[in-house]
Amino acid sequence: MLDQILQHKRQELDTLELPPYEGIEKRSLYQALKNSHFPVGLIAEIKKASPSKGVIQENFRPVETATFYERAGASAISVLTDQRFFQGHRQYISDVKKHVRLPILRKDFIIEEEQVEESARIGADAILLIGEALEASKLHELYNSAREKGMEALVEVHSEEVLANILKHFEPAIVGVNNRDLTTFETSLGQTERMASYIPDNSLLVSESGIFTREDILRVKRAGAEAVLIGEALMRHENPMEQIDIMMRSEAHERTNG
Repeated sequence: MLDQILQHKRQELDTLELPPYEGIEKRSLYQALKNSHFPVGLIAEIKKASPSKGVIQENFRPVETATFYERAGASAISVLTDQRFFQGHRQYISDVKKHVRLPILRKDFIIEEEQVEESARIGADAILLIGEALEASKLHELYNSAREKGMEALVEVHSEEVLANILKHFEPAIVGVNNRDLTTFETSLGQTERMASYIPDNSLLVSESGIFTREDILRVKRAGAEAVLIGEALMRHENPMEQIDIMMRSEAHERTNG
């Protein structure tokens, strides 16, 4: 599936038109996650659909969802912009950025410089760079390009081998462990547990995918995760603010009173 997505992404690049620069102030994803009032930072995700689950939310309202996330105490917001496989759109980032003060992570399959420039122009504060989708040297190049444009990057990996190749070039400030294998779409929180010891001490570890309960959050936190990225569990809930309260605040209460 990943190869299919990347092939289509290269075709999209042939017709990519860069939008006007939004000129909106950039915000730090790293600092937002570090300064979370929850025991772990929360990147709350906005996505309508996925290749493995189909349509996740029929009545899709990204701006309204973003404002709910902010009110519930999320540290940052991830916005899916891939159209073909996730039914996203780059306009969602521009719209959301105007209504919330949280950092916005652009989640897409970014493989070329033009997409980094596009991300900066539409108002993204950070971009996702997928280790399994890029050669380590190319990923480093795009990482530096994002920083030059005032953005940060969440460097996502699934395997120890991919991480090791990246670390030969540089140490990312934020490393995401994707608990979902993008070739099979099988998901296991054990992936965060297996990978945690390989993450550099100075890198902020984000556990991504397959997180649905407070117990899941406690599990990856024990493994060393400083933040989590949660999408489907929030997008499927009729009241995402309540769901965040159940998953995040209950843990904070437990820690305070433990």
